[in-house]
Amino acid sequence: MSLPDPSGPPRRARWWALLAVVCAVCAALTLVGEGIVGGLLVLAFGVAGAALTAMGTWWVVSHRGAVRLWGTLLVVGAPVAILFIYARADLWPTALVAIALWAAAVACARTALRSARRSHGMRAAARAAPRHPVLIMNPKSGGGKVGRFGLVEKGEALGARVVLLDPEVVTDVAALARRAAAEGADLLGVAGGDGTQALVAEVAAEHDLPFLVISAGTRNHFAMDLGLDREDPARCLDALVDGEELRVDLGSVGGHAFVNTASFGVYAEIVQRPEYRDAKADSALAALPDLLLGYAGTTLDAVTDGTRLEAQQALLISNNPYSSPEPMGARRSRLDLGVLGVVGIRVNNAAQAADVALRGARAAGLHILTSRQVVVGSAAERIAVAVDGEALTLPTPVTCSVRPGALRVRVPRLRPGAPPVAPPMQWSEVLALAFKRRPERGPGNGPEPGTDPGPESGPESGPESGPAGAARDARPPVRRHNEAYPVFVADWRHP
Repeated sequence: MSLPDPSGPPRRARWWALLAVVCAVCAALTLVGEGIVGGLLVLAFGVAGAALTAMGTWWVVSHRGAVRLWGTLLVVGAPVAILFIYARADLWPTALVAIALWAAAVACARTALRSARRSHGMRAAARAAPRHPVLIMNPKSGGGKVGRFGLVEKGEALGARVVLLDPEVVTDVAALARRAAAEGADLLGVAGGDGTQALVAEVAAEHDLPFLVISAGTRNHFAMDLGLDREDPARCLDALVDGEELRVDLGSVGGHAFVNTASFGVYAEIVQRPEYRDAKADSALAALPDLLLGYAGTTLDAVTDGTRLEAQQALLISNNPYSSPEPMGARRSRLDLGVLGVVGIRVNNAAQAADVALRGARAAGLHILTSRQVVVGSAAERIAVAVDGEALTLPTPVTCSVRPGALRVRVPRLRPGAPPVAPPMQWSEVLALAFKRRPERGPGNGPEPGTDPGPESGPESGPESGPAGAARDARPPVRRHNEAYPVFVADWRHP
């Protein structure tokens, strides 16, 4: 997370903001320079192309047969048609320059916002190295990363007892972890996917044992948000001899722990299908029309701390909020805020799909908020849930909650670190930066400058990073409106 710098934003932030404003004005002047009609045509055709592409995408995923074919043609044809129109009307130079200037404006604006925020990470505490670590490894995970990177041999060389799973046998991983804890293990680690990570993390939290994440899965979302090396999972083993601890939250859905997400609705229904593991794209395309149009999918109601979401087609509950509604390409800046991220979506037709594509988080069909508890209900007695990608069915209503600071995660002291989260694009903040105005402080603008921003990241932090420490102190106010995730604004005053 990034918080405002009490001393005020650095001068470079203002210069970047001014440059963003200049580029945006130049983009507008470029359109005006083409004449009122020409400028409006460039803008109108661009917006129409984006809307038509979104509508075509909706038809592709929500229909079959001829409608899906028309949708495919629209997805491909709309951008080509717009380019053809620009070329025939000799508007393409204007469109190209305007797009380039607007892209530069957005890039400068994001740089300004990033420069104005002081990086604020999770607290790390020095701890003694474990004496009896136990590592559970799945040789099939990540396409065979355990064998490819020699994780068994390296783990044993560092003094760990390695339990290698048999891919031909269904194994109760949680039972293995509990047995290891009962036999005196003082650290539990997993080389596997996020679903396996969650099972062992729950046991580690139950016994207050350190938990070691080895990034041997396919996507390694949890490892990424912890700042671990996802290219070389062997580097995660360095934590056994030169490590420190982070206190992070653990999500719970119907009594099952999760480290990343619990999904309800469309995605959860698809994951339930036996053919999904072997042919994800094909099975998704086959199932989506029925699910999205309501023929086979179950609509969901959700009650959060302050909001009721009704008739949702899909709900995504995350252990701490993601920087974007789509976690596939997003990340979480922190894992110790003590809240769940909630994304609900309801799209019934192509027009609503276009609205989501054009307006993003402000679209009527998309709800983004945070909450400490979410209760998911449905007319069905049991509903599908995808917990960190693993398929479950749970009785309704299903309660999702977060356990602040429940998990002790041991990480290497020297690690790549999590990439910075791109700040939400707020032009009001950019203008305030550029012209040294103080923006109005609202529910999403964070704490007043000068207040305690919470724990800093670093090995020098003391042992107070428990559930009653870092997680509770850093807990933000609950969001109750349909905006992007928390935005923190500095106190900008005239010198």
